[in-house]
This record gives sequence, C-alpha cells and structure tokens, in this order.
Amino acid sequence: MSQQGATLQAYNNELVKCIEDLKRKREELHAQILAEEEEKLAVQNDLHILTERLNRITESLTRKQATRTEYDRTIAETEGAYFKILESSQSLLQVLKRDSVALQESGDNSS
Repeated sequence: MSQQGATLQAYNNELVKCIEDLKRKREELHAQILAEEEEKLAVQNDLHILTERLNRITESLTRKQATRTEYDRTIAETEGAYFKILESSQSLLQVLKRDSVALQESGDNSS
C-alpha cells in the first residue's frame, strides 16, 4: 500500500508541477498580449496621425496644382497676346518704312 501511496504522491507532484508550468506560460502569454495591445494602440495612433497628414498634403497639392494650371493658362494667354503685339509691331514697322520710302521718293520727285 505504501508503494501505491508513493506513486500517487509522485503523480500528484507532477500534476501540480504541470499546472504551475501552464499558469506560468499563461502569464507570459498574457504579458505578450498586453504588450502587443499597447503596440497596436500606438500604431493605430501613428496611422491616424499619418492619415491626417496625408490628407493635408493631398489637399495642399491639389490647391497648388490648380494654381500652377492657372499660371500655365495665364502665361500661355500672355505669350499669345505678346506675339500678336510683336506681329503687329512688325507689320506697323513695315508699313512705316514703306510709307517713309514713298514719302521720301515723293519729296525727291517734287524738288
């Protein structure tokens, strides 16, 4: 009977050891879960901050691109008008030279 009691005591000791080992592993896992939940919250916060920053940058880019398009349009219109002025100036100069030559010839013929 004492042999059976010793065997039972050995099983009991091993069972207690296994239960304690499981509890220790559970506590380690619980600590890992808490750490990961904290990390998750930090990442979510960072993501929120970065998303807001991305939205602000996107809005700024959109406004600046629209302004750049307006600059392009204004430059194109101004250059077009400037080239028309140059063409008109060139035409006016040609007319003036032609009339000047004609007046000069007419003045030379009068004398």
